[in-house]
Amino acid sequence: MNVIAIIPAYNEAGTIADVVQRTRPYVSAVVVVDDGSTDQTATHAAQAGAHVIRHPQNRGKGAAILTGLAHLRQSQADAAIFLDADGQHDPDEIPQFIRCAENNPAGIVVGNRMTHTADMPWLRLQTNRVTSWITGTLAGQPIPDSQCGYRLIHRRVLPALALGTAHFETETEMLIQAGRAGYRIASVPVRTIYLPGRHSHIRPLRDTLRFLRLAFRYLARSQTTANPDHRRHSLGPGR
Repeated sequence: MNVIAIIPAYNEAGTIADVVQRTRPYVSAVVVVDDGSTDQTATHAAQAGAHVIRHPQNRGKGAAILTGLAHLRQSQADAAIFLDADGQHDPDEIPQFIRCAENNPAGIVVGNRMTHTADMPWLRLQTNRVTSWITGTLAGQPIPDSQCGYRLIHRRVLPALALGTAHFETETEMLIQAGRAGYRIASVPVRTIYLPGRHSHIRPLRDTLRFLRLAFRYLARSQTTANPDHRRHSLGPGR
């Protein structure tokens, strides 16, 4: 399988070179989507051997993911593996994503941190459990850790994705649309890595509200589709 790596990045000059260098042995190419960083993220990524795509201004992680998916469409790769630029994801775990995708008819393979939760903050653990249950329900299949951004996406899933979000909820929307289109979503265990002194770009209140708006929107679409008197399909291109 020809796999490329796509790394959304925003002001990660301190870690991006190490992530790129450790990722390169496992993939055919590393693409860093620099989402309007104001530091040397793009320079360090390029020096480490990555192909860099730059957003002129910060647009959100979801927008960086969309740019990465567009690159996958234009490439000759069979799949792309997404991982974070801050060192939270261990590149040495990439081979298990590829093996899972090769040995299973899965369209998406998502990292599952829920088997290694000793270092996960209690509130994040409970939030992940709830959001994963909601996402799995909307996608029509269980997803142990829907909030993990470490994931492999096969190019055959791309026609089913019509993503309309631009922030952290984009990762959730991707799973819902793929699941509703009939693609299997598999999981592989990954480590939970929290580096000292590192702060997440997630804003708990704002991003939770965005997740809830997304969930209610897809729940409403499900109820509309279930109504036999309603003639309009509400799932759009992701069906």
